[in-house]
Amino acid sequence: MPRDGAVRQPKYQRIAAALKTAIEAGEYGPGDRLPGENDLMSTYGVARMTARQALGVLQAEGLTEARKGAGVFVREFRPIRRRGIQRLAADVWESGQSIWAADTEERDPEVELLGVTEEAAPSGVAALLGLSGDAVTVVRRRVFLLDGKPVMLATSHLDAVLVGGSPIAEPDTGPGGIYARLADLGHKPARFREEIRSRMPSADEADRLGLAAGTPVVLICRTAFTADGRVVEVNEMVLDASAYVLEYEFDAP
Repeated sequence: MPRDGAVRQPKYQRIAAALKTAIEAGEYGPGDRLPGENDLMSTYGVARMTARQALGVLQAEGLTEARKGAGVFVREFRPIRRRGIQRLAADVWESGQSIWAADTEERDPEVELLGVTEEAAPSGVAALLGLSGDAVTVVRRRVFLLDGKPVMLATSHLDAVLVGGSPIAEPDTGPGGIYARLADLGHKPARFREEIRSRMPSADEADRLGLAAGTPVVLICRTAFTADGRVVEVNEMVLDASAYVLEYEFDAP
C-alpha cells in the first residue's frame, strides 16, 4: 500500500517521465532518436506494449514524432508564438505584410490555398455576419505551413455581396491580404473578437495537419468588425495544439 495515499504510477508513465527528463536535460536533443521498444524492454524489464505506451505518451504531448521504419525522434519543430493582439495591428496589414508572416519570425512560412468558392452561409456564420438564411458567402480555405510542416487550417467567410468581384474573391488577394482589401472597399476592420476552445481533431483535420495520435487542436473563431460595428469576416481556425503558444498582452481595463 503506497504511503501517504500516494498512487503508484503505471510502468509506462514512469518510463515516459524518465525519457522526458532526459530530453529536458539535453541528453536527447532535437532530431535525436530515442531508445526503441526493444531497448526499453531490455532496460526496464517490461513488455513490448508497455514500452510502446511509454513512447506514445511523448508523441501525444508533441515532444516526439515517429518516422516509419526509423524509430521515434525528438521533435525539431520550434513552437510558434502567436501574439494574438499585436499580430492584428492595422500597421501590419496596411503596410502590405501578412498576419501569418508576423507570427513566424524569420522562419519559412507558406500558405497553401485550398480553394475560393461561393457557398450558402452556415446558419451560425450567417448570424454573425448579419445575413439572411439564404445568403451566399465567399469562402477562402487555406492551410498554413511553417518549416514545411502544416500547423493551421483556416476558413474565412465573407458576405458575397460585399466582396464579390474584388480580389478577396480571387486566389491572390494582394499585399496585406483580406483586411487590406476590405479597407480598399471602405470596410476597414477596426475591432476583433476571438473565441478559443479545444477538442480532439476530426480524422480529416488530423490527416491534413499530420497530427500524432492523441494530439488535440485549438479552435479559434475570429470575428472582424468595422468601426460602426458591422461584421465583415468570420474566420474559423484549427491549430495544431503542440505547435503553438498563444500569447495575449494588454493593459488593465
